[in-house]
Formats: sequence, C-alpha cells, structure tokens
Amino acid sequence: MRASMLIAAIGLAGCTASSEMMASQQAEAQKDLASALGDRVAGAPRDCISVTDSDGPQIIDDHTILYKPLGRTLWRNDLGSSCPGLRPYTTLIVEVHGSQICRNDRFRVLDPGSSIPSAYCMFGKFTPYEKAR
Repeated sequence: MRASMLIAAIGLAGCTASSEMMASQQAEAQKDLASALGDRVAGAPRDCISVTDSDGPQIIDDHTILYKPLGRTLWRNDLGSSCPGLRPYTTLIVEVHGSQICRNDRFRVLDPGSSIPSAYCMFGKFTPYEKAR
C-alpha cells in the first residue's frame, strides 16, 4: 500500500514539474513574440508570402513562426495545429514550390544534431505586421 502511495506521489510531483516547465516555456514564447512584434500593427492575413522577402524563420513555439522582414513587413504564421518538435533553435525543412511559401505548404522539423526530421506539419495563413507610421 505504501509503495503505491509513494509511486502516486512521485507521479504527481513529475506532473507538477512538467506543468511548471510548460508554463515557463509558454511565458518565454509570449515574451519573445511581444518583443519581435513590438509596436507593429497586424494587417489582413494572406495565403502566401514571397521567399525572397524574408530573412528566414524565427520559431516562437510549436504553433507560431515569424518570418523576419528584409523590408517593412514581418510575417506571423499561426499553424492550424501544433507541430510536434517545433521550438526555438530547430531547423525547418520547407517544401517550396516556386517563389512563395503558402498556407497548407508542408515542412518538417529537424532537431540540432539529428539527421531524422519530424513528421510533416503545415503552414497556416500569414499575417503581416507593419510598423506604425
């Protein structure tokens, strides 16, 4: 009886630590997103962005990617569903067809030091954020 109570207590402690870690990661992601967006204003979402108009992705969390601008517009992509393994410092392997990345285009995630990419994930709509004039 005592052993099962001890195992249950250890399990609950693990859940608490895990939920605290997830809350910390979510808070960090929100801070990074707020910092990147700054005082920019959101525009109407679009289906595609040009590959050449961006300096590459900044991964915020498992469902938010920012494409940093070469010009004035920063692009935010909110995935339709979370992408397992997508987190800061992972590499995106994007299937580009033509000169644009579009909603529903597929990509995979590669962890640092790994050679096996994740399952496929899909982009959502791209929301432009521009600096207030």
